[in-house]
Amino acid sequence: MNGLGPAVAEAVRAAGPYATAVTVAVTRGDAEEVRCHGRLGHGRTAACSPDTVFELGSVSKTFTALLLAQMAARGDVSLHDTVEHRLPDCWRPVTVRSPEPIRLLHLATHTSGLPRLPPGLAARAVPTWFSNPYAAFGDEQLRAGVARTTVRCRPGSRYRYSNYGVALLGRALAETGGLPYGELLSERVLRPLGLGAITCTADPPGRAVGYRRGQELPPWRIPGLPGAGALRASGADLLRYLRAHLDGGHGELAAALREVQRPRLRLPRSTDELCLVWNHRRPGGRDLYFHAGATRGFTAFVGFSPQASAAVAALANTGPSLDGRFLQAAYEVLRAA
Repeated sequence: MNGLGPAVAEAVRAAGPYATAVTVAVTRGDAEEVRCHGRLGHGRTAACSPDTVFELGSVSKTFTALLLAQMAARGDVSLHDTVEHRLPDCWRPVTVRSPEPIRLLHLATHTSGLPRLPPGLAARAVPTWFSNPYAAFGDEQLRAGVARTTVRCRPGSRYRYSNYGVALLGRALAETGGLPYGELLSERVLRPLGLGAITCTADPPGRAVGYRRGQELPPWRIPGLPGAGALRASGADLLRYLRAHLDGGHGELAAALREVQRPRLRLPRSTDELCLVWNHRRPGGRDLYFHAGATRGFTAFVGFSPQASAAVAALANTGPSLDGRFLQAAYEVLRAA
């Protein structure tokens, strides 16, 4: 794609020596390109392709936000519904202790006051902290965590990034929709957008192997918090997903795709804004929406710019570096698009 070659090449280099598979997918106007580098793992494995599946980590949160917006457009929920009234009946009277009710909007904008992780997760995660820390934390552990949670600040008054909060949002939506999170997301968002290959399944076909500092890791499992980080997708899948945000959908999804792009608050000590999960920035007066994600063995970035009709997805099968070089390089591809 004209003019983007150096930025894309830098993103591939920035994945570092431990990544065996890197995908950088770009669309601009009517042009589209998916560049793939390497193989699915060490040894005699298949070559990385546009359909190679990577773990998305927190990029999954953008899908949960779109599910929320779709259900709100349909009238199943309101952004101002309290979490308490959207959780399972069998959880009651279990609730988060808070000065005021926590609402779905608070969860989608990281202003609920909830901590980054639910109580009890860190203790369970210690034996597998560097490989699969969420694997032993299921629905019952999430319920127990809710019962132990106290929020001290008024919901809506302070930004605090929370995997716990978006996971609780996904659980509330699943309860309202009457299906497990992955099935509900597929029914309401993925299939209508033609994204049937995106999945919460831990070991889908065509997946890359994840690595942390060169050590092979097992597939990421996050049974109690799927809305915060369970999704897998390929570069080709993500381009279709991002293209939907540029082009719009039909009916409820068209309204939902617009709703997730509406800025909600200014981030602390920054000119950046937060929409429903998506980060929003305006360098040079041009809107950029973006989000990053990681598991122990994968790093992911997605972003789009409506004015440029451009979008970028960058994926690597190695955990994030401390300097964030791969994510920054992916963001620079978006800026250049």
